[in-house]
Amino acid sequence: MRACVQRVTEASVTIGGEVVGRIGPGAVVLLGVDVDDEESDARQLAQKIVDLRIFDDEQGKMNRSLEETGGSMLVVSQFTLLGDSRKGRRPSFTRAAPPEKGEQLYESFVTAVRARGVNTETGRFRAMMQVSLVNDGPVTLLLDSKRVW
Repeated sequence: MRACVQRVTEASVTIGGEVVGRIGPGAVVLLGVDVDDEESDARQLAQKIVDLRIFDDEQGKMNRSLEETGGSMLVVSQFTLLGDSRKGRRPSFTRAAPPEKGEQLYESFVTAVRARGVNTETGRFRAMMQVSLVNDGPVTLLLDSKRVW
């Protein structure tokens, strides 16, 4: 799984003019599922992101986690994170999981985050979405479940 994690002061996702998810301070996670990913990838990546110390403490240092701050998470599926642009000008998405598997592991990730007590909003799998956010810092991290442990 690949994730683009952004620390935000607020964020929302809109589908067809309707806001389907909105958070205040917390993290936006754009999540892509690889063909080789398994349930364990979803659980481990969820735990890693919830525990990341990317929020400021009283001294202004990134020393607190999402769980410690009581922040929220907005999770949006994004298969394009698996795009391979090394050859030619059009990305290849052969590493992206088929929709059924992608949706199952996306939902597993969301369930694992919610199990940690984090208020979690989502987009809609396979929908065209507009994501709005105010990146705080800016703080943006790229994580890959095959490379973070």
